[in-house]
Amino acid sequence: MQLVVIAAAALLALTSPGWAQTTWEIDPVHSSVQFSVRHMMISNVRGEFAKVAGTVQTDDQDLTRSKVTATIDAASIDTREAKRDEHLRSPDFLDVARYSTITFTSKKITKAGDNRWKVTGDLTLHGQTREVVLDVESAGTTAKDMMGNTRSGAHATATINRKDFGIVWNKALDGGGIMVGEEISITIDVEGVKKGASARAAAPPPA
Repeated sequence: MQLVVIAAAALLALTSPGWAQTTWEIDPVHSSVQFSVRHMMISNVRGEFAKVAGTVQTDDQDLTRSKVTATIDAASIDTREAKRDEHLRSPDFLDVARYSTITFTSKKITKAGDNRWKVTGDLTLHGQTREVVLDVESAGTTAKDMMGNTRSGAHATATINRKDFGIVWNKALDGGGIMVGEEISITIDVEGVKKGASARAAAPPPA
């Protein structure tokens, strides 16, 4: 359950044509990196990473030249079960003592429709880097918060195979099948703040 989720995630930049070389910072209070994985071949277990940071730099002349970088604290994994989270942090899965962060860096962005994009980038998880494509839907607009900061948002999804990142632990079930699925579904919701719009952007309101 590497949940790379990648993060990735800072795709909100793609929502704002008209901002030349604008840098947006992910607001962790209003962003989430979630995942789901098959359990015992009968249901899905869901979780998230509580700590994510990153930036998006937009090019208003050509949004496909925008850049996305994101970092996730691997130890911040939370599946609402302390013992399971401890196992996921262990060498069987994320091995957070050796690989403390999960990172995503974009290298290609292509338009896929109105307010839709394909963001291809390198995901580094469990010490291994693989190319991942995020399907992104941008908000298509911006908004001002109560402190005058300009904000925008995006939603992204992706699917990865944990074995591609060297996370191979599993357990065979008595009746056949395996304990933990190999495919991880990732869902990212990102809200970003235009950098430099206000010094108060570093401390966004909770709502």
